[in-house]
Amino acid sequence: VQLQASGGGLAQAGGSLRLSCEASGRSLNYYAMGWFRQAPGMGREFVATILSSGNRPVYAASVKGRFTISRDNAKNTMYLQMNSLKPEDTAAYYCAAKIGNSWYDSRSYKFWGQGTQVTVSS
Repeated sequence: VQLQASGGGLAQAGGSLRLSCEASGRSLNYYAMGWFRQAPGMGREFVATILSSGNRPVYAASVKGRFTISRDNAKNTMYLQMNSLKPEDTAAYYCAAKIGNSWYDSRSYKFWGQGTQVTVSS
């Protein structure tokens, strides 16, 4: 299984970006999926997760109300709509499939894809 995150780039504070995470090699439709991010010199931080059904998204407090996670199982793809971006959102964003018990711990996730860089200027 390979996950490919895309859609990152440079945005101004207050702007928007939409990230995509496409799975290939195997369907991940039965897995909850999540987004994490990692800023330089920092650990991997939970951003959002969503059930296989697309229901019950869970967000980190730092992004709640600004980011929206969604998925299209027919396309084997997950999305992260990021609005009202802030400079502190600058990080590499990663997607992964949830296999463990914790929503927030990156050790509960696998099939990590390559990240996509998001840079927000003030």
